[in-house]
Amino acid sequence: MWGGRFAEGPAAVMREINASIPFDKRLWQQDIAGSKAHVAMLAVKGIVTGEDAQAITEGLSRVAEEYEQHGVPVNMELEDIHMVTESRLAELIGPAAGRLHTARSRNDQVATDFRLWVRDAMDEVDAALKALQQALIARAEEHAASVMPGFTHLQSAQPVTLGHHLMAYYEMLRRDRSRFADARARMNQCPLGSAALAGTGFPIDRHMTAQALGFDGPTGNSLDSVSDRDFALDYLMSATQLSLHLSRLAEEFIIWASQPFGFVSLPDAYSTGSSIMPQKRNPDAAELVRGHAGRIMGCMNALAVTMKGLPLAYSKDMQDDKPPVFEAHDLLGLCIAAMTGMVEKVDFRTERMRALAMSGFSTATDLADWLVREGDVPFREAHHITGRVVKLAEERGVQLADLPLADLQAIDARITESLYDVLTVDASVASRMSHGGTAPEQVRARIAEARKALAGEGA
Repeated sequence: MWGGRFAEGPAAVMREINASIPFDKRLWQQDIAGSKAHVAMLAVKGIVTGEDAQAITEGLSRVAEEYEQHGVPVNMELEDIHMVTESRLAELIGPAAGRLHTARSRNDQVATDFRLWVRDAMDEVDAALKALQQALIARAEEHAASVMPGFTHLQSAQPVTLGHHLMAYYEMLRRDRSRFADARARMNQCPLGSAALAGTGFPIDRHMTAQALGFDGPTGNSLDSVSDRDFALDYLMSATQLSLHLSRLAEEFIIWASQPFGFVSLPDAYSTGSSIMPQKRNPDAAELVRGHAGRIMGCMNALAVTMKGLPLAYSKDMQDDKPPVFEAHDLLGLCIAAMTGMVEKVDFRTERMRALAMSGFSTATDLADWLVREGDVPFREAHHITGRVVKLAEERGVQLADLPLADLQAIDARITESLYDVLTVDASVASRMSHGGTAPEQVRARIAEARKALAGEGA
């Protein structure tokens, strides 16, 4: 490739460090598509003949068939997917293959291929997240009224419904999908035709190639076009935020599956045993989702550090842009699939959840609220009165509802027997009717909205 400029070939170590074909072969479909769009435009503009363009297009189709059947050959001397494809094209159709690279550079070629790949990756993630959202909605509807303890600081706080808890993750995924959608819209401009860095003197039509490849239009600055990797960072940053959410759900499943909690039994398909302890049932899939989040964050950090000090335009450092994106995407796909399977198949132990929801004086806030509503007590005073009631129940080792009315009235004479109506966990969750609250009625309303929103997206 460099024969006109260099008298000697590269050293073996140079070939090894310089070649990207072991990983960028994943771009072969995008590389073929970009080349076909480019040569079609060259023919329309009269830059290459129609005969050569047809030969190149048919040859590229044959190369694609070979890759599909046998994979991309790894030839370190040809460096990357672009040169491997062009070399094979030359073997198939002869000298006409050399006209394909007219009015483009590997710089704009890889920028285009990588954008196409990341765009496809975003679409894959979005479809997978929609399936996970649907699984969460289905289980939330099943448990819209199932009572469980709600926690702050991992301490019993107030009763909530399991459906409400699951729908919290639906909301997280809704934001995750919006981040990927925003990133996709922002990156959907085509660098092809920017050439090495300055554009080209050939009378090309960049709007034509952009349209052919499904972009909204061409990029506006050739220097930025070949040096921009914001789209890859946007993907990794969105993936990082998503991995945090998946890790939080995985962590809850891990905690809930432990014997002290006993809230869930994870399906056999997502659990493992122990080589020495026959009773063990380990939540390994959830633990790996939690662990993979750290690796995905590492991928984001790796590319950010690579890009942070690069001058315009292209530098070879940018060859290292693809491995972290590829790794993160593979890990993310596994994590989403694992969490979707667990959500669909997990056995929620709702009786155990309900029993623990009644512990820890979880309806204390309901007592304070009752004093405000029924006794016209300022909330801060009601908070103090409730604290005394909780202390008494704690000393006696009973629940709030088990304290005699006389003892409650000894603390505050404004307490009446109707207080007991709000001290049950069912009454507590039913009363949380504010928009977005945990009341079963509100949970079902949000589920209906979510179903409607997902249905409106189409297939």
